[in-house]
Amino acid sequence: MKEYLLLFYNQSGNGQYITSPEDMLEDMPKWQQWIGNIAMQGKLVSSKPIEFDGTIVYQQGVQNGPLIQQQILLTGYLICKAESLDEVTDWSKSCPILKYEKGVVEIRPIMPFEI
Repeated sequence: MKEYLLLFYNQSGNGQYITSPEDMLEDMPKWQQWIGNIAMQGKLVSSKPIEFDGTIVYQQGVQNGPLIQQQILLTGYLICKAESLDEVTDWSKSCPILKYEKGVVEIRPIMPFEI
C-alpha cells in the first residue's frame, strides 16, 4: 500500500477560519465519522486540524500569520494508506470540508524516502 497526504483547505475569515463555532460543532461528528471509516479499515496513519496562527519563513525574512492565497488557507491534514489514488479520491468525495463553497481536498502521494 502507498501512503497519501490529504490537505484540507477552506476560505479564511478576518483573522480566523471562515467557519463559525456553530458550524464547527455541527461538523465535528461528520469529521469523526469520516475519519473513523478510514481508521476502521486500518488505513489511517495520522490526522489533525491545524491552528490558524503560523509563521512563514521566506528567503527575505519571517512573517507572522498563516499563508493565505486568494482567501484560501490550509486548515488540516490526513495521512492514510491506500491501494490506489482512486480509492483515496473516492473517500475524498465525501469529506466534510466539501460542504463549504471554497472547501477543497488536495491529495498528494507520499514518496518513499530513506535517510
